[in-house]
Amino acid sequence: MNIKEAKNEIKHTVQAYLNKDELGDYRIPPLRQRPILLIGPPGIGKTQIMEQIARECKIALVSYNITHHTRQSAVGLPFIREASYGGETYSITEYTMSEIIASIYRRMEETGLDEGILFVDEINCVSETLAPTMLQFLQGKMFGNQKIPEGWIIVAAGNPPEYNKSVREFDMVTLDRVRRIDVEADYGVWKEYARERKLHGALLSYLELRPNNFYRVEADVDGLQYVTARGWEDLSQLLYAYEELSIPVTEEIIYEFLHHRDVAEDVEAYLALYHKYQDDYGIPEILAGNVRTEVYARLFQAGFDERLSVVGLLADGLRGILEKVSLQKNKTDQWYDYLRQYQHTLKERTDKTPAEIYRQMLEAIAAENVHLEKAGLADKKEISWREALRQQMAENAPSAAEPKEAFGQAKQGFDNCRGILAAQEQAGEQAMEAAFDFMENAFGNGQEMILFVTELTLMSEAVQFLAQHPCERYLQYNQELLIGTRRRELLDELNQ
Repeated sequence: MNIKEAKNEIKHTVQAYLNKDELGDYRIPPLRQRPILLIGPPGIGKTQIMEQIARECKIALVSYNITHHTRQSAVGLPFIREASYGGETYSITEYTMSEIIASIYRRMEETGLDEGILFVDEINCVSETLAPTMLQFLQGKMFGNQKIPEGWIIVAAGNPPEYNKSVREFDMVTLDRVRRIDVEADYGVWKEYARERKLHGALLSYLELRPNNFYRVEADVDGLQYVTARGWEDLSQLLYAYEELSIPVTEEIIYEFLHHRDVAEDVEAYLALYHKYQDDYGIPEILAGNVRTEVYARLFQAGFDERLSVVGLLADGLRGILEKVSLQKNKTDQWYDYLRQYQHTLKERTDKTPAEIYRQMLEAIAAENVHLEKAGLADKKEISWREALRQQMAENAPSAAEPKEAFGQAKQGFDNCRGILAAQEQAGEQAMEAAFDFMENAFGNGQEMILFVTELTLMSEAVQFLAQHPCERYLQYNQELLIGTRRRELLDELNQ
């Protein structure tokens, strides 16, 4: 299965394992909660989906790469104590708590969450001395003499032997006690993730043209050459940083992330073209409805690679506009909820002044933001806009003593926020219409249009925006190009 299917399967397993009956007991006893063994090639996103699952299920996550551990850190250190048996005193050996088990309890204290996922990566690449401990861990959910706390689900990950010479095969006894999920690299699924994570548009446009270069592992006379999903993501971060600092990106730098000479050379050449297209076509002007005549003339003569790159640039530019709308809408909706809470509390708590009630609400919001960040229940982007909202609310703190007047003062900031949202939504609608005007004039309903509509369908910001502000032409082309025979015809033509 692909990584998206694996994520859903693990998420459903977590929900089933943590489901309790009317007495508060787990419906599936911990003894029958088989650990999940996730086997797949390196760099396809196994660790990332664990973070997403924990956040979406609102549980904690403890993640370990087991190859970094010794037997002592995993099992604990031995110590000698005395015990009496049948009137005789004996010296016996016990073990301190495993570092891994201790980290679970530490995470529970930090987050206030009693349930979570213990994720152990590269479990089938452990040293010979640690191998028996890992078998005990999978079979009995223990490290040494310490059990994994109830409410904590074990997910282990490993690589197939063809990708790692250090891999150890598990025996049937162990495999009969786990749920094994085999995962394969899938560009279509990864692309959704890449769009969500805002990977560099140049790399995504390149992969639209060269999808076969997304994941490659080859051995030749020069040794092992490989390209993984992790390599594209890490390279994307470097590209953003180098562009900000005006540092050129060479083939050698790309090769440090994409360890395949042909691919690195091809990407370096494409990046130069992509930046040239950025300068030549003027995407901001297109989205503002101001398209130069020579742009159409050039596109009519351009090759497919260039036309596809322009579609990618257009989608990226539109995404930037719609992302601002999405963030502003999140802030506005959350501010509205806080205002309703404030209004309700003003009616209920007559023993406190409106200013005191508002201040306490801001303190509660700050505490909530800290908890969400510490527990890993919100990503950095969400924490950022939540904190920005709290600061804006603080700037609009009411001073009036009378509740109705105080609420009116508090509402002024919200009204400004809602006004900004309305202006951004209007700009988003205009940019969407301008984009379709350009696409129709330049490409009609050809291959480029199906790619553009597909990009919008995969873009979370566009999906959210179009749900609130339907675009007739998007619906029209989505119906005509992405459904049924016409879609198959265009995709077949594109793949040729």
